[in-house]
Amino acid sequence: VHLVESGGGLVQPGGSLRLSCTASGFTFSSSYMTWVRQAPGMVQEWVSSIRSDNLTLYADSVKGRFTISRDNTKNTLYLVLNALKTEDTAMYYCAKGWCASKCDYRGQGTQVTVSS
Repeated sequence: VHLVESGGGLVQPGGSLRLSCTASGFTFSSSYMTWVRQAPGMVQEWVSSIRSDNLTLYADSVKGRFTISRDNTKNTLYLVLNALKTEDTAMYYCAKGWCASKCDYRGQGTQVTVSS
């Protein structure tokens, strides 16, 4: 399992970003995929998941602002972050399967910093 995230950066409050996660080493199209995040000094937390049938789930803290999607032709998972808040600042990771505070298969992460 190999997962590589990209798309993070520094953005002002209210701004947007699109994160990508390129997957390899497993059958992406049939896999449940998840985004988690970890802020400095905090426990890693679940953000969003998408099933193979494209059913999506969101943490209450991001519902209505973040959108998860997948492109099975590109083996790529996405997370669009809108209306960003300073409390969204964290390292964002994609993971195979469902996970929250600990993931068996997780990428190296992409940093999102929300600051004015």
